[in-house]
Amino acid sequence: MSAPKRIDEPAPGQPLPARRTGRVRREEIVAAAARIFARQGYAAVGMRDIAEAVGIRGASLYHHFTAKEEILYAVCLTVTRELNEQNLPVLDAPGTPAQRLAAFVRAHLEFLHPRRVEHMVGLHELAALTPAHRAEIDEYRRYYQRRVRDVIAAGMKSGEFTAIDARLAAFAAFGVLNGISTWFHDDGELGLEEVVRGYVVLIVGRMLGAREYDDNQAGAVPNIPQT
Repeated sequence: MSAPKRIDEPAPGQPLPARRTGRVRREEIVAAAARIFARQGYAAVGMRDIAEAVGIRGASLYHHFTAKEEILYAVCLTVTRELNEQNLPVLDAPGTPAQRLAAFVRAHLEFLHPRRVEHMVGLHELAALTPAHRAEIDEYRRYYQRRVRDVIAAGMKSGEFTAIDARLAAFAAFGVLNGISTWFHDDGELGLEEVVRGYVVLIVGRMLGAREYDDNQAGAVPNIPQT
């Protein structure tokens, strides 16, 4: 079997494809590393393994990351910092707390769906981060959860939600939402849209008690805002 073609070696006379340069190259390294970390465990993987998985020389890998821990940190950022940047604006959009949380459920699941491997690596290999990197990742997570808890508290204050403790409700909601990384498969019985709509009923309608999203009350799930 011939060795895989290196992504930094285009065919003679052909320019390097634009998608293989700059940030895209870095994203490819992070995605490949996440898959290897998930399969073999962070401690068992070396920089050479990551370079070979991407199809580049080891020296080329060091142009992007100086250490394996930096790659793990980048993996964790994809499901913390990027998660905050993309999804938290949904909570600031117009609408009632129930409507905003329904849109948030969709946004969270649609974000996590293609990053399930990165999410699991971030959970299981967190201890391998440097103290400074772990503190940053933990802060992103706490802030994300706190913003959701604040919206739940606002819905409780207005009488829209029947939950009795915003903190516990937020923990429970994230337990349900993040669990998709452990069981969802693209070729499984349920499609992502079915999961989104079902989880809106489960979390916003049942757990939080918003009648608008309880299918027993409404007869059908109302339109879930698109993000």
